[in-house]
Amino acid sequence: MQLDTRLARLLHVLIHMHLRGGTTTSDTIAKMLHTNPSLVRRTMAALREAGYVESVAGPGGGWALSCALADVTVRDIYTAIAYKGVFALGPADDNPACPVESAVNGFLEDALGRAQDTLLRTLEATRLSDIAAGVKKARH
Repeated sequence: MQLDTRLARLLHVLIHMHLRGGTTTSDTIAKMLHTNPSLVRRTMAALREAGYVESVAGPGGGWALSCALADVTVRDIYTAIAYKGVFALGPADDNPACPVESAVNGFLEDALGRAQDTLLRTLEATRLSDIAAGVKKARH
């Protein structure tokens, strides 16, 4: 199963930008994430639209944080990149008239809903500055 790593990658980038204290180019981010600059620009555009970064033109330009990490939760970034769902699991639709399939689907939808609510509450309670503080501790 292919995992969606956008959230992890964007948190990585934003915290690096904060720790570096300035702008970061799409080329630098691309090297950090082992991808290409055009993908970085498309992905960062969602964060720009949400107001978390801004693009800086000209020499030495690139991307700059437009807010403090203490003002941004992990859930804010999750929302900005428009995840469609937390889990790859889902109900079946092979035979909607089958009472067994219906019972299984009801159970899974309830369990996944509760798990998603718990995860989203955790993301909401965690600020990017909390994660950055952990990085600083590990560096010393």
